[in-house]
Amino acid sequence: MMFVTGRSIAGATRTEPLMRLGTLQSTLSAFVLSAIVVLAPSLIARQLVGTPLGVGILDWTICAASASTSGRPVTTTTVAGSEPLAADPHKRITSMVVDFPPNAFTPEHHHEADLYVYVLEGTIRSQLGGQGIETYTKGQSFYEPDGSTHMFAENASTTEPARILAVFVHREGARLMVYH
Repeated sequence: MMFVTGRSIAGATRTEPLMRLGTLQSTLSAFVLSAIVVLAPSLIARQLVGTPLGVGILDWTICAASASTSGRPVTTTTVAGSEPLAADPHKRITSMVVDFPPNAFTPEHHHEADLYVYVLEGTIRSQLGGQGIETYTKGQSFYEPDGSTHMFAENASTTEPARILAVFVHREGARLMVYH
């Protein structure tokens, strides 16, 4: 316990415990811990890709792997970079590498962004709402308009991995992956 020497209200000098300081320290500690838990992943991601701290922390809360409801493997995502657009500082271009282990599956979702996808490796099967199932192989690409429902995406192989480059053009703070 800490003590301080000072004057009481009546003017006499005495030593008294700083009880309020202990309460303040406890409250401050809880607040700081909460902030670290919430902000640490985004701050770490920024350091890894070298983007400035001042830009949209929520951008880095994107594309977290969903829990598999089908019992199949899920994708993993690595942010390659994110930069503001010169022509519109309220928009960004964010690129990610998405790895599909053998037989991996991503359930129905949408993106709050325009999305260009380029297949780097393997074969991906994909379906947008209202369209047929498409198959894309290494070197092929496709486009998903902002807000369109992506019924699913999956690795067509049960033995070989697949990998895509996903390039999002989005407004600051948009959710780049929203599972339904």
